[in-house]
Amino acid sequence: MIPIDPRRHSAAAERNGPPLLVELRRLLPAQGLMLEIASGTGQHAARFAAGLPGWSWQPTDPDPDAMASIGAWCEGIERVRAPLRLDVLSSPWPAGLPPRVDAVFCANMLHIAPWDCTEALMRGAAARLRPGGLLLTYGPYLEDGVPTSPGNLAFDADLRARDPRWGLRRVADVAAQARAAGLGLRERVPMPANNLLLAWGPDPSAGASPPVDDAAPPAGAAPT
Repeated sequence: MIPIDPRRHSAAAERNGPPLLVELRRLLPAQGLMLEIASGTGQHAARFAAGLPGWSWQPTDPDPDAMASIGAWCEGIERVRAPLRLDVLSSPWPAGLPPRVDAVFCANMLHIAPWDCTEALMRGAAARLRPGGLLLTYGPYLEDGVPTSPGNLAFDADLRARDPRWGLRRVADVAAQARAAGLGLRERVPMPANNLLLAWGPDPSAGASPPVDDAAPPAGAAPT
């Protein structure tokens, strides 16, 4: 009997992976520990861990099937830790997560989740980022004063028809939640297919999230 391959495949992850890796190499230091939120299929974790040899990667997802896919995609990649189950709305986040990380990455989650998930992501990321760390969020957004592409307008309408809690988020609204958590927008990076990569970092002038226990492994530490 032929075993079933647990790997899921995302055409979007295949398309956006290469340009995202280019920007991650530019934005990130040579080494560190990355916490990925809503890792999905695991294709990003596998690609980025291979393309960022100084980084260890901690993937997470709330879906058990996604966790199986992540494990299969990342099998044999030493610097990718075993995926952990995480619902960003859980409070507090599970104790097994790294308490301190150098960056947090989240792709294509904000628009297919309730708004509460955006708030929770900002709080959780801010509490775990080391000084100088970045939260990187990728996906389609709405921007004041910037025309929205017909494709993104149609996508937004489709999402809201499927679930009224979903939909493309305004950058200004996301920025307000980031500020409440103590983060500020460091860089806006236009990406292919009318997407954006937004880099958020600790902002002393913004609100502050309470820190978590600082007993984290050193940056770039090998997974255990």
